[in-house]
Amino acid sequence: MASPLDNPAWTSLTGPHAHFAERHGRVLRYPSDVAPFVALPDEPDDRVWSDVAALAGPAAIVPIISSFAPPADWELVERFDVVQLVEDDVRVAEDAEAVRLGPADVPEMLDLVERTQPGPFRPRTVEMGTYLGIRRDGALIAMAGERLHPPGWREISAVCTDPAHRGLGLATRLVLAVAAGIRARGEQALMHATAANTSAIRLYESLGFRVRTNTVITLLRVPERTAAGLPA
Repeated sequence: MASPLDNPAWTSLTGPHAHFAERHGRVLRYPSDVAPFVALPDEPDDRVWSDVAALAGPAAIVPIISSFAPPADWELVERFDVVQLVEDDVRVAEDAEAVRLGPADVPEMLDLVERTQPGPFRPRTVEMGTYLGIRRDGALIAMAGERLHPPGWREISAVCTDPAHRGLGLATRLVLAVAAGIRARGEQALMHATAANTSAIRLYESLGFRVRTNTVITLLRVPERTAAGLPA
């Protein structure tokens, strides 16, 4: 039986995150201010790719977490090799200094993301799950939270620390604190890291995560032809 982790954006948007889903035919996506991901069913056919084009629009760049092969006239803009890790022997721990972050904190969260580049984070990403942060002298200096939500699983994402405060173990503390909340809800934690980010992978493995599989994130450009000209 296929795992919900094999196509995590799809199983999130057809499951616990269905309330976010924007749909065209058999294709789903998050609102652009929540997350950039587009979700395709397993083994997409030509009709599915037509649905992607109609949903995204001509010349749009579409991020897909999968190695699906697009039609020949779609441009591959960029490809990222990604490692998917799942909790194995993680010693979760709540953190007394960690505070829950919400919509009022978004400007600071976006600023921290801009300076540290942990991956996609949008104005409403905070709505996808629990986000925790650490403040010093009132300033947000580190954060981590939950993004994709396949049934039974929560992805820990947006792990970042202000450059002036690195080396203090803040990212580790926040990952373990977010994982503690996930486990308390009877779910399991997963993470993604680019294969080139070997230092992050080593850190996550040292915390008790193990590599489950390798996958890819592809950025594809929809052909210039208009959605109206595509098969219905």
